[in-house]
Amino acid sequence: GVESNDFQFRRTLATPLRKCAFPIYTLLYFVANQSASLYFVALNIIRDHQTPDTQQFIGMALGLDFICSNNYRMPIILPKSIVFITGTFIGNNCWDEWQLYFESKGYKCIAPAWPHKESPPEELRNRPPWDPIASNRLVTVTDYFAMIIDAMPEKPILIGHSLGGLVVQLLLQRGLGMAGVALHSFPPKGVIRSKITLLKTLWEPIGFFTNAQSTYFVPFRKWKQAFANGMSCEEQKSLYYKYAIPESKKVIRDVFKSTAKIDFKGQHPPLLLTSGTCDQLIPALVNYNNYLQYGHATSITEYREFENSNHLVFDHLHEEAEYVFHWLQGIQSISTLNIT
Repeated sequence: GVESNDFQFRRTLATPLRKCAFPIYTLLYFVANQSASLYFVALNIIRDHQTPDTQQFIGMALGLDFICSNNYRMPIILPKSIVFITGTFIGNNCWDEWQLYFESKGYKCIAPAWPHKESPPEELRNRPPWDPIASNRLVTVTDYFAMIIDAMPEKPILIGHSLGGLVVQLLLQRGLGMAGVALHSFPPKGVIRSKITLLKTLWEPIGFFTNAQSTYFVPFRKWKQAFANGMSCEEQKSLYYKYAIPESKKVIRDVFKSTAKIDFKGQHPPLLLTSGTCDQLIPALVNYNNYLQYGHATSITEYREFENSNHLVFDHLHEEAEYVFHWLQGIQSISTLNIT
């Protein structure tokens, strides 16, 4: 697993502490300058024991992170616009429920399709293997979303899933988002400990010994094992016909090339990476290793692992979407702290 050695100790502490969370977090807020170790204990308790009565204090945890950094962070004013970035193998209709959820919270949301994927999934599935989808590359997809963002009146929040999570990281590196969320993300180049695992899970769609000018369509056998594992057969079939589309082999191969490289030591906007304990396509350890690579002292990078969550986060709307919403609220709360 990815839990630290003192996990059981912190889990035991969490139950009584969460009942008086606000005064404790407030106290830690004021002593954090003198005791960074106390800060880290508090932050880990919050991370490991997220419940409805503690999620609202994420902003305080991030405030502690703010104080304990060596350099001053500029106030963060988040926009009310979100760009959802779809991953591989599925259509952009996967964001329909997420868009409704965040629009109900006052956000303006768009979920543009990738180039050549503007049609409904059923129509895309009926196209021949040499469809223009096969020409998509990681750099062209990233540039495509950069062009969309450049045309917006403000830098948006970026939320991406799967390979879309990698695109989010690449766009944040370009300074094209005010905050980013990478849901069960493909890792950037350089996350060495994840490459063997990733090669194993993506060997079939990479198609090294097949024609790269043709698309790859995930068979239902693979869908059941890697995407919708843990669901009933009927639900697996329903989501397969609802979401599954052909994919470019080239864009998958690009994950292992320099076009997927991130400067992990550089400053970046707030970033949340999530994973699922039951994700068979991008295992949780891959996302955790991705998170560990980020090392800029004054940039906010957070990680959250969801129990019993497979790769289709859209089926876990309430848990993951609500967590993302609270995390964004916590980031926003930093801008209200007058710290010098």
